[in-house]
Amino acid sequence: MPFPDDSYDAALSTWTMCTIPDVAAALGELRRVLKPGGTLHFVEHGLAPDERVRRWQRRLEPMQKRLFGGCHLTRPIVDLLTTAGFTITELDVFYEKGTPKCGGADSLGIALSP
Repeated sequence: MPFPDDSYDAALSTWTMCTIPDVAAALGELRRVLKPGGTLHFVEHGLAPDERVRRWQRRLEPMQKRLFGGCHLTRPIVDLLTTAGFTITELDVFYEKGTPKCGGADSLGIALSP
């Protein structure tokens, strides 16, 4: 991103981490431009909390990626954020009402930049 380090107090990510080719690099860039203690607000779909649903996600993901612009059903959102150095301070993991569980396993929360 063409912004100086520590430029922003907050950032927002909504249903994008599933499709970004190098999500680790993207999260690294977010960390770089966020001020220390800056917040990343996010709502993302990804790996389901239940193994039965995760099995279906793994089966359907190859077709999902081809049909929906590279969208991955099995990205572990919480793990991606913590591996990138963020500290999650608020988190709600749930199935989106009216959506098949394999595509509607959502994580909603706030993560702090170190």
